[in-house]
Amino acid sequence: MLGSSSIVRADRAFLVRLADWLAVAVGVALPWSTTAVGIAIAAWLLVLLPTLNAAAVKRELATAAGGLPVLLWCLGLLGMLWADVSWHDRLAALGSFHRLLVIPLLFAQFRQSANGIWVLRGFFIATTAVLIASYLIVLVFGHSWHGVYGVPVHDTIFQGSVFLICGFGALGYSVLAGVKHHWGWRTAICTIGVLFLVNFAVATPSRSALVIMPLFLIMLGWRLARWKGILSAILLSLLFGVAAWFASPELSNRIVSSTAEMQQYRTADKATPIGEHIAFLKGSWTIIASAPFVGHGTGSIPEQFRRVTAGKIGASGGPTVNPHNQTFAVAIQLGLMGAITLWAMWVAHLALFCNSSVVAWLGLLVVSENVLSSTVHSHLFDFNNGWLYVFGVGVLGGMILRECGSGVKNA
Repeated sequence: MLGSSSIVRADRAFLVRLADWLAVAVGVALPWSTTAVGIAIAAWLLVLLPTLNAAAVKRELATAAGGLPVLLWCLGLLGMLWADVSWHDRLAALGSFHRLLVIPLLFAQFRQSANGIWVLRGFFIATTAVLIASYLIVLVFGHSWHGVYGVPVHDTIFQGSVFLICGFGALGYSVLAGVKHHWGWRTAICTIGVLFLVNFAVATPSRSALVIMPLFLIMLGWRLARWKGILSAILLSLLFGVAAWFASPELSNRIVSSTAEMQQYRTADKATPIGEHIAFLKGSWTIIASAPFVGHGTGSIPEQFRRVTAGKIGASGGPTVNPHNQTFAVAIQLGLMGAITLWAMWVAHLALFCNSSVVAWLGLLVVSENVLSSTVHSHLFDFNNGWLYVFGVGVLGGMILRECGSGVKNA
């Protein structure tokens, strides 16, 4: 009997370690491959679930940070009942909510495990490899890759998200890590962080990332020196912006083309990328106003946009399955009750990372990037950015909860 109990404990310990390393595999795969991420997540869940006990999961569900993502999923499930679309469309739309269920599982896993730091290291190293590939394409080969300049995998939007998080994460680490870390190591990390941010001036930049970058610099300034830090951050943003404008044709062309797209939309309702974004937001307001409290149901977005764009031309006449705004993507389907739950979840996750540790700074970046970029994207419902948020918040949140429980400061 004792021998069988020892075997069970040994098997569980093996599965716990394996689940940790499969989470590391997810972090390594995220910057590179959608397929690899899907496989790694499936394997991770298969191994993790037998190792979790009900009490640990229940503890996470009882908190705002762990319970609100599940509540939002429950609302998505209920929203299928009043959607005026096929059940195939309802179930397909509910699939966008499923990843939210993973957040409390990650909290439970990394509250107990000390291996969360390896997920961060794996993600940072893998993203640094993407950074090197981006510079090689631009500086060595001197041409675009798959039609986009300096973007070796995925797209400008996702590359912008991970480069922002890693860049400012590295800068924050270099000044917040403390004296126990050798100055040479911190200098190397800081240099890599700067290279992440300089990449926006040499490769095709994400427009949303260009707006978020100075806001992150202000956040870092506030973290380091409060109001003096904010003033320094504003000055640095202006200096970097002017230098990048004159030194980077790619960046200046991106800004000029954005201005031209806006003008073409305003004068001729032309279906430019920016014009379509604005038209989608206007259409979303109309749709939400017709069912403001409970929305049109899960899976209703394509059908509702077909109705409001019927008979129109130009940017205003383009139907879509994505309003390019996370709040509107939820509100169209679930009304104000869904939108309030979404924002309550974001606020709870921001509150989770309110202390002064390096891990808290990284978590603040992950949540803030998602909130800010979700003004022009539905990032929680996108595969890559959605899993970036879920694993970022889940792993870092578990590490913070472990810090609070043990008094250990992770770096």
